[in-house]
Amino acid sequence: MDAFVMLQELLEQEQFELIFPERSISGQPDIRLVYLMNDAVESFLVFHNARITGEYRPDYEGEISASMSFEDTEYILVVHQGDSVVTIFFEDLLTDVHLYNYGEIGHFWMKDYEYLRQLEYRLAIMRDKYDYLGGEYCTPEERKLAMLVDFPPLNYCCYPAVPEQYIVPRVEPWVPTEEAIAVMEKLAAEADDKGLLKILKNYRKHPKPYIAKKIAAMLHRNAHAKVVDLLDEKLRKTVSGYKKRSFGEEMDVRCQQLMHKVEERRQQLQKEGKDSVILREEPFEIAKDSIGYQIHLMIWEKGILNRKVKIESYSLEKNKE
Repeated sequence: MDAFVMLQELLEQEQFELIFPERSISGQPDIRLVYLMNDAVESFLVFHNARITGEYRPDYEGEISASMSFEDTEYILVVHQGDSVVTIFFEDLLTDVHLYNYGEIGHFWMKDYEYLRQLEYRLAIMRDKYDYLGGEYCTPEERKLAMLVDFPPLNYCCYPAVPEQYIVPRVEPWVPTEEAIAVMEKLAAEADDKGLLKILKNYRKHPKPYIAKKIAAMLHRNAHAKVVDLLDEKLRKTVSGYKKRSFGEEMDVRCQQLMHKVEERRQQLQKEGKDSVILREEPFEIAKDSIGYQIHLMIWEKGILNRKVKIESYSLEKNKE
């Protein structure tokens, strides 16, 4: 995407969060503007060889207005944050994109059927990456799986990963797309789930919310576990080539020590005949935030009809030696 078009989009959405790094990414005095930030990507617009005047208010949340001009050899961006005005003079506008492995990320903000909510969350941030940055920042498999955001039985309509007030609504979220149904049909066929294939065929003809809810209920049944596990496996595999975040040598060592402790717990559970999955929750690497580093064990529990899990959480702060 064109960096200046991306800047225009941010300003139209009244988004203007600057980051002043300790060192520039190019050896020049650069200033970053946050573009898209989630567990899958940290991306910025970079004002290259920039200087700033006026008052920038980092905590400002009101309306903003902006104008840009070009004089001599530099661009001039003027942004009004209420009564405050900040002006950035810069020679060029660049993009800075960092992609991360989010296949083992877990956030447990909502209870019940957490394993499906984790899929909903990862698919949502995958789709954001695809929509905002473009397909060139996604693997071919990501581009396919991202379509499942338009599959109501698995999106926030049925398995929201965040509380309602934090959901960014999509247009007609209960209406499935042909691409989304096709992706789900392919998964069901590969998992040899004939029951799911049958209802998906009916869902294509009659894409009603009551059928979506019926499919959603099927996804947490033991009888349809294979297709859910297949989707999780494909997602993990396709993003495994992206790097993991690093927080500095000392912090990385502490994270590894905590991971070792949780792995020992996982092995103990395995000896008891209990399967579990390790997921982690981590802060941003470049744009610092308030989220701490945690590791979660999602422990599978036997259910007669439904698949259930229990969550154990381990905080870095609570495990200092």
